[in-house]
Amino acid sequence: MLLFKGLRDQLLTPLQSVSGIVEKRHTLPILSNVLLEKDGEKLTLLATDIEIQITTTTSTSGTEKLGLTVAARKLQDILRSLPETAEISLAFEDKRLQLKAGKSRFNLQTLPADDFPRISATTGTTTQLRITQRQMRRLLAYVQYAMAQQDIRYYLNGLLLVVKGNNLIVVATDGHRLAFTSEALSETFSPIEVILPRKTIIELSRQLDDSDELLNISLTPTQASFTFGKIELISKLIDGKFPDYERVIPQNHTKSIVINRNQLLHSLQRVAILTNEKFRGVRLVLAANSLKILSTNSEQEDAQEEIEIDYSGEPLDVGFNVTYLLDVLNNVTTETVELRLADSNSSALFLLPDNASFKYVVMPMRI
Repeated sequence: MLLFKGLRDQLLTPLQSVSGIVEKRHTLPILSNVLLEKDGEKLTLLATDIEIQITTTTSTSGTEKLGLTVAARKLQDILRSLPETAEISLAFEDKRLQLKAGKSRFNLQTLPADDFPRISATTGTTTQLRITQRQMRRLLAYVQYAMAQQDIRYYLNGLLLVVKGNNLIVVATDGHRLAFTSEALSETFSPIEVILPRKTIIELSRQLDDSDELLNISLTPTQASFTFGKIELISKLIDGKFPDYERVIPQNHTKSIVINRNQLLHSLQRVAILTNEKFRGVRLVLAANSLKILSTNSEQEDAQEEIEIDYSGEPLDVGFNVTYLLDVLNNVTTETVELRLADSNSSALFLLPDNASFKYVVMPMRI
């Protein structure tokens, strides 16, 4: 029974769109598979890891109605290994999927489509908004590096998405630093806050285009869905109370310097070479028209960089984890950044001259 016939990329491209979330090793073997469902000339591909589900479609020929699941990585690796111009066909025979391309033949084991778990749509109050893919991609790029990775405080292993009035706000924190930004929406909405899992954010960032094509976002108290192009991504939400980000962002830091982003980035990269491998601490020493960046390590080695700046306030000596400073400078694209400080026990606040909504806070460390 014919499942698909066409050029290699007609199947490989949509398969790559869904297979990014497939785990190589899973306690449920079927979750290593992709669901292929043919309904006439439409072939639907679906992958899930129980928490996230991605669906997309491609076109084919024929009138058959058929569904099966097959190992996602194996199918993807086979398709990648074939020439770009290859004509391929997929047929279902004796519970196996046969892939033909020229004189090549591959037979893959399948599992029944009915056994494949799906995330069902939830009922309840739904907030629906639209934003361009470029806008959402930029929002995520500004904050996602500040998410925690495997924190016991599970609500930090994700990103807070807030709809408030006509603003879409995104916030990420790992407890040591916090990134915040927002985007104006064309409509006004009732307030809603959801926490999206880390894996969902990484997958969205990978899939979204730098284009003005629309992204439709649908939010319920337990689920979020993102629809763009031919792709639908459904994600369960993290249940938990996100920290009060408004309290974390300092309001009254009086010491302010504007500095060339690349110059600060490269100075920090050089000084970071001689930091203590475990603590990664650097000192920022602020004086009249000067910012010194210092590091030492347990082998009595040290590094110093000095940058000329426009500053006439009180001197200051404050320590930070250099990784947190490098992260923000690597993920924003402006020519200059503004750094606001208070004292040696207070956090640093990074602002961008061309983006009033962006704020990045880093907690100090003792060195």
